Amino acid sequence: MNKWLMRLYYKIPIIRELNRIHNRFDAFPGHQRIIQTSAVIQAIEALKAGNERYRNPKRLLTHGAQYFSQNYEDGMIAEIFRRISTTNKTFLEIGVGDGTENNTAVLLATGWRGFWLEGDSASCQAIECRLKKIPDTAARIKLRQAILRPDNAAALLADLEVPKEIDLFSLDIDLNTYHVWAALPDFRPRVVVVEYNAAIPPTEPWVHPLHTDKLWDLTKAFGASLKSFELLGREFGYSLVGCDITGNNAFFIRNDLLSDHFSDPFTAENHYEPPRYGLCFHHGHNSIILPVKN
Repeated sequence: MNKWLMRLYYKIPIIRELNRIHNRFDAFPGHQRIIQTSAVIQAIEALKAGNERYRNPKRLLTHGAQYFSQNYEDGMIAEIFRRISTTNKTFLEIGVGDGTENNTAVLLATGWRGFWLEGDSASCQAIECRLKKIPDTAARIKLRQAILRPDNAAALLADLEVPKEIDLFSLDIDLNTYHVWAALPDFRPRVVVVEYNAAIPPTEPWVHPLHTDKLWDLTKAFGASLKSFELLGREFGYSLVGCDITGNNAFFIRNDLLSDHFSDPFTAENHYEPPRYGLCFHHGHNSIILPVKN
């Protein structure tokens, strides 16, 4: 159809109306995202306003903020280090995805050094491509593609020359998260963040059996309950000091750093948050690894 016929075609009233409707539908996903984001923000604010626990200044929940993380961990991690300070500004994160949406990307962007381990080769390649564009940032991160298991975790950390004492250790590998932390009793990070299974009541110890040859099937059968992580942390000299509001991550502080900074008792019953996965939302811009120079 030539341009003249095309212009004539679009002047037909019914065609003009159909085209207008079509354009409105094309714009709908963008409007839907705005509506969803607004609803999430309002739901979080209403939740906090209606419950005294979210106004307790010693709790971490009121400080949740999402920059690169999935579930508001960024703000909680920043608040932890505001209270206990930093030492070497070094992190280790196991299970980092493509490097644009995890618990330590914002730390890397703001001058920290660290180590990333990820099992997916495509994600590692994506990280490497992004880091090539920001050499100053790339110099501060060691990336290793590896599947972490209890029988190789300590050796991998030693091979990467991860110091025994770093500021932050974040671990999220779905099925075997508990088992890998349990295999690292000599690793002494100051702060530990792990994914817990909020489908299990906070009073109940429960650990998914170790599977080194399976991936998470996206059901409620994964990881371990918050109570099991509380008990493991206690065995290693750590205290549970909070969970994010979506019921995904639990935060532990090494006992020598607790002082009077956090809300006690340091138990699953006190700090458990139920699964509110719908409160997680993502911003509209494409994610990148940002270089930020101090």
